[in-house]
Amino acid sequence: MSACHLLFRHGIAGSKELSYHSQAVSLADNNFMTAPTLEHLVQNWIVRKPVARSRGGIVATQNRIAGEAGARILAAGGNAVDAAVATGFALAAVEPWNSGLGGIGFMLVYLAGENHVQVVDFGPVSPRGLDPADYPLVGGGITTRDLFTWPTVKDDCNVHGPLSIAVPGHADGLGLALEKFGTMRFAEVMQPAIELADKGIVVDWFLTLKVATMASELARYATTREVWLPNGYPPVTAPGAPLERLELKGLADTLRRLARAGRRDLYEGAIAADIVKDVQEMGGKLSAEDLKRYRARIVPPLEIDYHGTRLALAPGLTAGPTMHGALKALAEVKLRAGGPHADAFIAYARILREAYAERLATMGETSDHRDPFTTTHLNVIDRHGNMVALTQTLLSVFGAKLVLPKTGILMNNGIMWFDPRPGSPNSLAPNKRPLTNMCPVIARRDNRSWFAMGASGGRKIVPAVFQISSFLTDHGMTLEDAFHQPRIDASGGDAVGVDPRLPQAVQQALAREFPVSLTELVVYPTNFACPSAVLNDPASGEHVGISDVMSPWSGAVSEDVV
Repeated sequence: MSACHLLFRHGIAGSKELSYHSQAVSLADNNFMTAPTLEHLVQNWIVRKPVARSRGGIVATQNRIAGEAGARILAAGGNAVDAAVATGFALAAVEPWNSGLGGIGFMLVYLAGENHVQVVDFGPVSPRGLDPADYPLVGGGITTRDLFTWPTVKDDCNVHGPLSIAVPGHADGLGLALEKFGTMRFAEVMQPAIELADKGIVVDWFLTLKVATMASELARYATTREVWLPNGYPPVTAPGAPLERLELKGLADTLRRLARAGRRDLYEGAIAADIVKDVQEMGGKLSAEDLKRYRARIVPPLEIDYHGTRLALAPGLTAGPTMHGALKALAEVKLRAGGPHADAFIAYARILREAYAERLATMGETSDHRDPFTTTHLNVIDRHGNMVALTQTLLSVFGAKLVLPKTGILMNNGIMWFDPRPGSPNSLAPNKRPLTNMCPVIARRDNRSWFAMGASGGRKIVPAVFQISSFLTDHGMTLEDAFHQPRIDASGGDAVGVDPRLPQAVQQALAREFPVSLTELVVYPTNFACPSAVLNDPASGEHVGISDVMSPWSGAVSEDVV
């Protein structure tokens, strides 16, 4: 078959190699009698994301600019936790729809000298004044389409707006991690975020896409429109013009205030007072007492020994227990060597379907695959082999769709994690933690750190992290090959999502066992989660990092190149 071929190569980690080619499909290419077919091919290209390699430290994240900020911390002598905290705050300025001061998350920390993992839990908690009666169901079998298929609540007040806000844990969680495991001062690691917020966020095509897809929701609130819909439309840089920058009004000053006063100012100081005043004037229930009483906490991980590897996961109301159960089941399966072959993908699909059936039955969560989700994940390894896996989120894209006027903070919509129906383990209630999908993981082998990994993507997170862990552990793949290996998604629903790049034999084998749906790996929407990882390679003595292949902003950055 002839092909028009155009190849771009860039010498920095985090860039992509793109091969654009014409594609012909014939009966020889697809067995239409026994294999599923794809009705419409969206992307006729092959994309590769290069790894970063270094004997020093590496940051792998969904936004390369934030990763560079973390890499500079490593180059200045900071450890993995210092770099992770700096990157986590920087993301508020360069990837604000996914996480920030109004969000929550979980961080796994491995310190080489101690050879164990600890978890920093800064997960969501509902306000003490929350009244389930404020969330009446519409009835008639209607369900919300934003991430979860809960019955619809009147005015979608659990999905967006002031009543959708859970207590934000981001600042306290990152600050606690720095205090317990870092080496640098809070103000030092905040400085990159402040500088980025002062510059404003670049208006490139990806930012335009992100805002445009949520424009109708962002238009609901005046303070949000003022920032994200200037002149009433998504921001766009004219073709050929220098990239414009969008000011995130108030955010830089809030970050500066936080750096001066310390993390607890967002919970007990002037920033806390501004947050409460804004939320309550808008009709929300978040109170000064909610913020004052909030404390991030350090807890032990949930761990499992799997084929010579010890994997540490976030415990409790995360996806860690689901991942744990899936790995336990996979440990009982003998997979063909040299894979992954069809037997592996059949095992992955069966185990994930069973794991999610148990999760939904016992933990109360359900979900819709069709709409955008948020969350971001980053990983750090430093020159000493210390590791961090950090997942942080606002829950939905742009969270509550509410920018607070006094602080510029974009708030989470964590109340949507709760089932609005009474009587389930995950039902709405005051001062309660909901079930979440986050699944950061740190793996150790031979008494040393091996890899740190995680993903964004709602319920698609576990299938991604589970399969890549198996590619590395069971099939001996390199990190680069594991991230470019096509995957499936079996995170609930009737059909198993199958990447059409998988061999026809694999597609046919899956189709004989399960209902399948061919689902492309595309830039938008995120059909197979957005994973990233760093890895300690004992054979070469190098550290390796990689980010999501199809995410245009993502990248892995070594301290050697900043």
